[in-house]
Amino acid sequence: MFSIFKKDPVKKLNKRYEAKLEQAMQAQRNGDIRSYASITAEAEKIAIEIQALESLAKS
Repeated sequence: MFSIFKKDPVKKLNKRYEAKLEQAMQAQRNGDIRSYASITAEAEKIAIEIQALESLAKS
């Protein structure tokens, strides 16, 4: 009955993923390759979480 009020965790993670990619792009543009690499690694972890949640939702 109240499922319409529940937040979608995949949507929230997608938003965080996009923000991390934006941060990584800005770091790369500024020439900070170490920050770019670490932020990209964080974004990849979020992407793995998204894939896991999507696979659970499909099954």
